Amino acid sequence: MTTAQDPTPRRALARLGELWHILGPDRPLYGAAIALQGVAAACQYVVPLVPQAVIDGVLAPGGAAAGVVGGGVLSMLGGADAVREEPWRPAAAIAAAAVLSGALTVARGRMMAVAAQRSVRRLRERVHARLVRLPVPFFDRHESGDLLQRCTSDVDTVQNILANQLAEMGRSVLLLAIAVPLMFAIDWRMAISSTALAIPVIAFAGLYFRTVSDRFRTKDEAEGRLTAKAQENVAGIRVVRAFGRQDFERSEFRERNAEHRDADVRLFDGLARFWALSDVTCLAQLLLVLVAGLGRVAAGSLGAGEFFFFLFATNMYIWPIRHLGRMLADLGKAAVAVERLQAILGSPAEDAGDDSRGHDRAPLPRGPIRFEGVRFAYPGGQQVLDGVDLEVGAGETVALMGPSGAGKSTLVSLLLRFRDPDAGRITVGGEDIRSIARGRLRSRIASVLQPPFLYSRSIRENVSIVRPEAAPAELDEAAESASVHDAVRRFRQGWDTVVGERGITLSGGQRQRLAIARALVRDADALVLDDSLSAVDGTTERRILEAMRARRGKVPTLVIAHRLSTLAEADRIVVLEHGRVADQGTHAELLSRDGLYRRLWAIQAELEDEERAAGGSAAP
Repeated sequence: MTTAQDPTPRRALARLGELWHILGPDRPLYGAAIALQGVAAACQYVVPLVPQAVIDGVLAPGGAAAGVVGGGVLSMLGGADAVREEPWRPAAAIAAAAVLSGALTVARGRMMAVAAQRSVRRLRERVHARLVRLPVPFFDRHESGDLLQRCTSDVDTVQNILANQLAEMGRSVLLLAIAVPLMFAIDWRMAISSTALAIPVIAFAGLYFRTVSDRFRTKDEAEGRLTAKAQENVAGIRVVRAFGRQDFERSEFRERNAEHRDADVRLFDGLARFWALSDVTCLAQLLLVLVAGLGRVAAGSLGAGEFFFFLFATNMYIWPIRHLGRMLADLGKAAVAVERLQAILGSPAEDAGDDSRGHDRAPLPRGPIRFEGVRFAYPGGQQVLDGVDLEVGAGETVALMGPSGAGKSTLVSLLLRFRDPDAGRITVGGEDIRSIARGRLRSRIASVLQPPFLYSRSIRENVSIVRPEAAPAELDEAAESASVHDAVRRFRQGWDTVVGERGITLSGGQRQRLAIARALVRDADALVLDDSLSAVDGTTERRILEAMRARRGKVPTLVIAHRLSTLAEADRIVVLEHGRVADQGTHAELLSRDGLYRRLWAIQAELEDEERAAGGSAAP
């Protein structure tokens, strides 16, 4: 099992194009928020423009050095004479601009937050909807911890970009875009001096963006492997303790943690280099404005107010532009997150484009289940099934037995269409199951797979989850047939007892019997039991089989078991060996001829005799 990696990753900027699709119907809201940010940025430049106009147009000797821009601002303030008589006017203008800018920024932040939450909610739902419809082989190839991280950490990364960084990037660009024409309108020579290093800062940020994306990918993949290991240890803590593997697991975790640390160090090393170089560049830009401006003021070719504006405005836009590198670094992280999410969203789902059929509960065609020349091999593995021909008649119980790797569970996997055969076909009532929607097929086949899975909910919810409308009497009947009804009644809260995660608070036999009860509640057209009686005693096993035979006498039933007593109860036993049907017949027929079944029966009978003898000798 490996983490998903795109062998030919697209360019980071191209991957970010997926953000446009994530915005969806909230694009107008994002646009309005950015427009508000533009007005707020324009209001911020009132702070240096008003002092520049007052210094050069009112306080300077002669009051005629305000220039075109300063003169326009002074005119909006009522003129030089009005400002001299009512000096509160400039202060009021600055205060009004600051309040308006703040209010617009708050409104922008709220709009971006609402839009981002909506977009991310849709994204989460899309990812989850795709996950539950992806084929089983997809989950065989990917670690669950890594998939979990994609659904949480990577989605949070996208949310951070949408809620915060998009607005900040817009603010940075708008501050520069507004400053440049103002500067050139006031003095083109100082404008060149004030923006000379802005382009190198932006170019360096773009170059760093391309570099940091790869480092973020390495770091995220290392974090995914670390999360997968931690989740594996928590889920399998009992096995770890039982086999004394704590030291081994700690060593494995330390190794993955070290990989994550190294990836983090490499990432932050790159960030540190960027911050150092960008700080130097930004300070150099301010120094250039200071030197050029003081020289021009001393020479009398630049007003003191204009120098103040250039120094203040440069300081306003240069640091946000410098932070553009950090935002681009976050964009690099978002590009990796989008790429990892696209590995899920872009994977083909089962029955894509025909979801409605998944909810169709129409009965399957009546008749036997047939495996006709079925061949199958797992990717990169040996042939598991090599031309299997098998029929399970309506109302017939067929048991499969054979050594591990003979292909028993694979037949069940193919019947439920977790995978499709490489050759041959499987039919139900004469209809190829590939022509039946997977949702309909699985809803009409009651199956108990290994290991039995229970939700961390009440026993009632676990049993009725396949048919919520089932009446309490039907639940009781299913529990009786699965020989678990007495156990349920012994619980203090009965049917309302909440079981632990995956039913961990129950015994293995109780989990199996509840899973069988859940299958029996479903009014299905076929029944499949994959080694689902291994944890119950022989008496309970016979009681369950007898009850199921009475309930399900009209539907084909396929049973996989390793206990030969279970096999003996079947109408017909099929022996699989090396991916082929080696023998088949009733229990008596298979015992009458030499073969794997008779040899295994003799071995098991001998073991049982030895156990009885040992028990008798131990008795007082």
